Amino acid sequence: MLEGFTNALLLILVSELGDKSFLLAMLLAMRYPRWLVFAGVILALAVQTVIAAVAGQFLDLLPAAVVHWGIVALFLGFGGLLLVQAAQMQPNIAAHLEAEDLEEVQALENRLPKIAWLAPLLESFVLIFLAEWGDRTQIATVALAAAHNPVGVAAGAIFGHGFCSGLAVLGGKWVAGRISERVILFCGGGLFILFGLLAIFEHGI
Repeated sequence: MLEGFTNALLLILVSELGDKSFLLAMLLAMRYPRWLVFAGVILALAVQTVIAAVAGQFLDLLPAAVVHWGIVALFLGFGGLLLVQAAQMQPNIAAHLEAEDLEEVQALENRLPKIAWLAPLLESFVLIFLAEWGDRTQIATVALAAAHNPVGVAAGAIFGHGFCSGLAVLGGKWVAGRISERVILFCGGGLFILFGLLAIFEHGI
């Protein structure tokens, strides 16, 4: 359980800091009460994490060799993709993403009920849930849950999401201005590749 917890925690910390959901949470916290934004964000991410952990258990229905090599290919593929993205990243990508996210926030804001406490909670939940659905982090969580204890993986991922979301809500603008997205992508890519290699060697292949 501890190994699953640690791997999931590391995965979230290097993947979520400064990413789309981090920027969305930061922008939402600038418009609404922070505690409502945090509640909506962490609820959405917790639901996504539980779904991913449960989905990982269904992989046991497949042949063990297929699951094993699928997990290896997934981690190595994601790692390579992140390294390529980091190498090709433009200097102003953060400002571009922030502008896109602000448009999403404003568009959803116009469609939600105008209830003082409910609207920020719903908006935070919906935006983050949609932004993270099918994201590489969610898919990687499925793979981790298939390879390790799902409870430990879910707990580690939720803890990591809570930490990143708290940073985004409380000091996202300050953090975002001091974090290099390129460095984060390189770290994330390296971690995915490390997980892929460990998956090979742990099974003695």
